[in-house]
Amino acid sequence: MKSRIALLTVALVGAFVFITSRTGLPDSWFAKLVHGEPGTSSGGFSRLWSGPEVARTAGLSPDELNSIEIYKAANAATVNISATTYQYDWFNRAVPSGSIGSGFLINDKGQILTNYHVVGQAGSAPGAKLSVTLADKSKYEARVLDKDPANDLALIQIEPRKKLTHLRLGDSDNLQVGQKVLAIGNPFGFEGSLTTGIVSALGRAIRDENGGEMEGLVQTDAAINSGNSGGPLLNSAGDVIGINTAILGVTGGNIGIGFAMPISRARRMLDDFAAGRVYSPPQRIGVNVMPVSGELAEALDLPAEGGLLVSKVVPGSAAALGGLRGGNREVVIGNAIILVGGDLITAVDGKPIERADAIPRALARKRAGETVELTIFRGGKTQKLSLKLLPSRPEERL
Repeated sequence: MKSRIALLTVALVGAFVFITSRTGLPDSWFAKLVHGEPGTSSGGFSRLWSGPEVARTAGLSPDELNSIEIYKAANAATVNISATTYQYDWFNRAVPSGSIGSGFLINDKGQILTNYHVVGQAGSAPGAKLSVTLADKSKYEARVLDKDPANDLALIQIEPRKKLTHLRLGDSDNLQVGQKVLAIGNPFGFEGSLTTGIVSALGRAIRDENGGEMEGLVQTDAAINSGNSGGPLLNSAGDVIGINTAILGVTGGNIGIGFAMPISRARRMLDDFAAGRVYSPPQRIGVNVMPVSGELAEALDLPAEGGLLVSKVVPGSAAALGGLRGGNREVVIGNAIILVGGDLITAVDGKPIERADAIPRALARKRAGETVELTIFRGGKTQKLSLKLLPSRPEERL
């Protein structure tokens, strides 16, 4: 049976070749069958596939090209930081413990900006070691030049053996929700990883790992994971507008809620160091506030323009010493319980409240010992309070 099928197949193929050769079908007959007539969609025949006549690489969109160019320029200036400290066990043996993070070069002198929690005690503890690996895998030992634990910032130094690429510091005071941002770092040790997203919100406040509060943060959905800390958050011009600092404290990794410290918070430390001054950042003024305006403000017998309603004042803080008052009674509005009766802050240093992070933004330009002027609404009247800013470092005395 198989032999008969084979003979029949050979006969059919031979007949096809004979007929086509005798009937004078053009040489391009098979090409037309596959591709169709030139200038027509099918040439009377159905295509076996569709697509361009000549294969070519897919074009890149302007946004993709922007991301590629920023990465090429910024990755070389982003570094991997490894901090090693030593702790003693029950047998008085030194046991090393380490952490990894990111940072970025801010000049060609080898100065690197990162998070304080990335450096930790490596800059001061005996035997501690701080190592930096550049994008080209060259390694350096580093030392701490300055630090600002309250804002989770640190400035460290390597001694470069060659010319280094560095990043430009941008403007974080005029960020807009929705604008594109890019994050570069070393998540879980994967060097030079790029993620993109947008500014999701501004003026966020979160608790740090020690229970302290960090205010005025930039929220982004650009993926930030363990190891990204200290790396740059960039705008579409390639300028640094933040330092990647934290993610929402849940297990399972990134869920699209990350936080960056605005670069404006680092400028004062960098300016003081460059000028040879001891950096003296102020404490937070010590208040819990809630933005109110419009109908909510009017329902609370406050000006419709609104501002920041003070719910709590921390004892011994600059706010308490300056006479600011917190809430004294609870009211239920909708599904929320609000502590009311406190002062309404309507302006900081003469500038009307327009954002929830108006106070930390003002403090970013201040030093300990300086004052901040608050315009408040209390008891149906407007008045001004002057608060003297306290040092964030316990060893400092004003």
